[in-house]
Amino acid sequence: MNRLTQRAVLAATAFLLFAGAAAAQEQTIDDRINEIFSGATGWFVTLIFSPFPGTSFPWIVAWLVIAATVFTIYFGFIQFRAFPHSIALVKGDYSDPNDAGEVSHFQALATALSGTVGLGNIAGVAVAVGIGGPGATFWMILAGLMGMASKFTECTLGVKYRNEFEDGHVSGGPMYYLTKGFAERGLPGGGILAVLFSIFCILGSLGGGNMFQANQAHQALTGVLGDFPGFVTGLIFAGIVFIVIVGGLKSIASVTEKVVPLMAVIYVGTALIILIMNADMIGWAFGQIFAGAFTGLGVAGGMVGALIQGFKRAAFSNEAGVGSAAIAHSAVRTKEPITEGFVSLLEPFIDTVVICTMTALVIIITQQLMIDEATGTYMLNEAGTAIKTVGDTSGVGLTAAAFGSTFSWFPTILAIAVILFAFSTMISWSYYGLKAWTFLFGEGKTKELVFKVIFCIFVVIGASASLGPVIDFSDAAIFAMAVVNILGLYFLMPIVKREVNSYLDRLKSGEIKKFKH
Repeated sequence: MNRLTQRAVLAATAFLLFAGAAAAQEQTIDDRINEIFSGATGWFVTLIFSPFPGTSFPWIVAWLVIAATVFTIYFGFIQFRAFPHSIALVKGDYSDPNDAGEVSHFQALATALSGTVGLGNIAGVAVAVGIGGPGATFWMILAGLMGMASKFTECTLGVKYRNEFEDGHVSGGPMYYLTKGFAERGLPGGGILAVLFSIFCILGSLGGGNMFQANQAHQALTGVLGDFPGFVTGLIFAGIVFIVIVGGLKSIASVTEKVVPLMAVIYVGTALIILIMNADMIGWAFGQIFAGAFTGLGVAGGMVGALIQGFKRAAFSNEAGVGSAAIAHSAVRTKEPITEGFVSLLEPFIDTVVICTMTALVIIITQQLMIDEATGTYMLNEAGTAIKTVGDTSGVGLTAAAFGSTFSWFPTILAIAVILFAFSTMISWSYYGLKAWTFLFGEGKTKELVFKVIFCIFVVIGASASLGPVIDFSDAAIFAMAVVNILGLYFLMPIVKREVNSYLDRLKSGEIKKFKH
């Protein structure tokens, strides 16, 4: 460990000790942190979601819906036409190990999924259904299907305009295709968009990729261990995350990469068991979903409320159009950029259409949301669960209650899964944020260390603050990324169209063949 790293560890230790000395006032500290944070970020949330006075429909939702629709139509429903070929690419049928890049198509997809499959599927779905009602699920599914085209577009560009270095590693993402792509087309403003995206990516890494994760990890822990200050959870997470991202304990990240997929299998497997046990209610559950989607049954704000929550939570979960996945997918080993676009379109399908839908069905089938249409409050369910008012749902707490109503031991398993998912997502997003940070301020250990310290401070803030301000800031930052990214995609999608037409023509003619391994 060099001197710079030693100083950083000492500084972080001093911070933790100082914070620990105040532990006698944890509850007060939590309240103060929440008050300061919500007060400091409220203007940013308002700017992103309600820039036009008198409007109740968040314009960013329309921005995402329109973009996904445009890409779907412009590329001729590519997410459905190319689905079989996408599976073949993931299987490695067309992979040449001699192509430039660091990882295979399967590994790139798995890496990107590790950053998206997690709390968005567990807590995000609960927030959507808790606020928007069962109908939000329908719009989540639709957003996932449409978002496949958005993901296809950005990940193709991520590979096409990535930087390939002599030592074999690559670096890509919106920062690079906004600058290079705009320059190639002779368009002005690419550099400005790249800078804006980098700023919002840093905020997104601190929000959705950090604070939301810490917040819901604390929620899961209190559900099992009882109430204790979020400040304590934040300190522990901050210490571990700091050591890992500085590079002191790489073995922790290595173990997490192995354990997280296992926890995902356990989570999905448990959901499947619950659905099989209640197979006779699945039809009823889908009836509730469709009724809520088109009639506003029991939903705060009716159909519009369900649509808004569905699209917001789907985008937060699968990140389609946000641009973050393009950073991970850019490392793929291929000489055909369009192939990673095909592979990446599977991500929203797996993340949102499959896993998010399963979570929503479990919540609905276990009847944790018995809504009184007259008053808009949750009625007591058969198990006698306490009444909750609309909007008072605590994310992962609702999912834990739904699974726990069938398996009393599952909240403990879920708490472990949430912690592992949160930790894995934090590590992934620290990389995204660091890439944006170095794009703005340049490479260098000192500059990188500054970001890593800031990142860990926000871990403590996220665990201490309440869910409302945290998820509002997280949404605002991630959707701000989408504003800049999608604007760039509109100007660059003709390049993607040229790539896809060329590839499909060569595939049809037999010029592109399966690779013999």
